This record gives sequence, structure tokens and C-alpha cells, in this order.
Amino acid sequence: MTVRTARRLSALLAGLALLASGCGAAKAGSPVPNGAEAAAYVSAKFSSTLDKLSDQLNGTESKKTVQDTFARFDDKKINSTVSAVQLGRPPARLSKNHSNLDSNEFLDSFHPVNSPVEYMLLGPVYASLAPTHWVSMPYTAGDLNECFWAGAQGVCKMLGAVSDSVGQGRVKGANSRPDGSVELTADVTLTAFLDNRVVVFPQSILDQISPAMKTQTLQARIVLDPQGRLTEIQLNGLIKGNGHELELNEHYRLDGTPTQNDLPKVPDPADVTVLPDSAAVSDFYARMGEIQGR
Repeated sequence: MTVRTARRLSALLAGLALLASGCGAAKAGSPVPNGAEAAAYVSAKFSSTLDKLSDQLNGTESKKTVQDTFARFDDKKINSTVSAVQLGRPPARLSKNHSNLDSNEFLDSFHPVNSPVEYMLLGPVYASLAPTHWVSMPYTAGDLNECFWAGAQGVCKMLGAVSDSVGQGRVKGANSRPDGSVELTADVTLTAFLDNRVVVFPQSILDQISPAMKTQTLQARIVLDPQGRLTEIQLNGLIKGNGHELELNEHYRLDGTPTQNDLPKVPDPADVTVLPDSAAVSDFYARMGEIQGR
């Protein structure tokens, strides 16, 4: 995740928050505004906030989230869930990436508050990577934007895809809800989805996605609470072409209030394999990539 991308996402969130705040007087369930007016409004807010970082992405807010990923290219499927917790300031962070197709395939990453290392719990599929259940590695994220954290990378990529498409005038509408929240809808091109690596496909699949397929669109739905905080985003649709089908459904949402009970205890050192430096970490991820590519 680059600084440019993080700024672009922050601009989107800031713009959407301003859109929500400007809709306070609208009747619940009514368009506020709609069509081209919404596109022009949000785009204008983008321009005025490009250099600002949103508080929603700088790691200061405790949150508990879930993101479901479903992708199907013909008969090949990805189906997984990332559950994430960010608690405190500075935050402790936990992200649990679990396959919904194989209960033995999971990776849980945990960074205790102010710890110089982060820990990863290896599911049985990855047991060959280390002689222990856990590995530790130097924590290098520091005070970087929240989009650098595994628990938020998915939603940041989704927002990046929406940002690219909204910049092309693809907003469809914005409607207020009875509780004061706002729902924004937009079309997102497959090109934007792939360019932002919302789902990372192997090259063998990318080679079969034609330019015409990339111009087709997914439906985006973004929900902001009455204070303008992002509470939900979903991208879904079915792309067809060249005799192939690509079905996509990404769904991120808040999942209640986090507590200390949501975080694991620091693992026993006897059950931790230490990856002491960047070379060891690179080798670890290279071997992980081999397993995932099988």
C-alpha cells in the first residue's frame, strides 16, 4: 500500500463523510443527492481533501471487523473470512485469515501493544513452515497508516477500487436511512478491482480475462453512520466473457465493540519459532507462497 493510495483512500472517506453530513436535512429513505449530482459532489470533496489523512485510517480508533471474500472463476473458488480487532491507543491488533473451504487453512497475526515483534499462528496447512505453532518476526509497521495492517488491507483495497471508479463519474446515488446513516451506490469496473488487487488472482487466470471483461462493472454499496464513519462496504457482481464467468463478492462490515477478551495471550516462547531478520522473513513468506500456489 503506497502513500499515494493511502491519501486517495483518505480523500474518499473524507469526501463521503462530508456527503453524509450534507444529507442531515434529507427525508429518511430519500436520494441525497442522486446520479450525476452525487458524482460531482463527491468528486469535488475528493479534490479538496487529497492531502488529508482520515482518522478512520490512522489506527486511532478501536474496532472489530469482518471481511468475507468469495471469488469464482469458472470452477475455481476462493472463499475466506478475515476477522480483525484493533484495540487501544497505541493499538493491539489481531487479524484472523481463515479459509471457508478448508478449516485447516488459516493464519492468525497478532501484534501486542508496543511489542517489537508480531506473532503468527500457523494453521495445519502451514505446519511445515515451522516446528512450532507460532512464529515471530520483527514488527516493522510502526506508525504507518492502518492500510498497511493485514486486518485493514482488504477494505483499503476495496475503497481504492471505488475511488478509481468514482473519479470516473460512476456514482449511481446516495440515500439516507431512517437511522440517519447514508448508503452510497456506485459501479466499479473490473479493471479497478484488479488494479487495486482486491483479490489477487494467479497469472493463469488473469491471462484469461479479456479487455472487454475488464470494462464490465461490479456493484458497490457503502454505508456510513450518522457521524460519517464507514460501517460497511460491499462489492459484488458477475462478469462474463470468452466463455468464462467471474463471480465476485467482497463484504466488509463492523462487528460490534472490541474488548480485551477478543485478543489472545502472548504465546509461550517455547511454542514460537523466531524469524530474527528480513532474510528469514522473506524465506518464510516465499515458502508460504509455494504452499498457497499448489
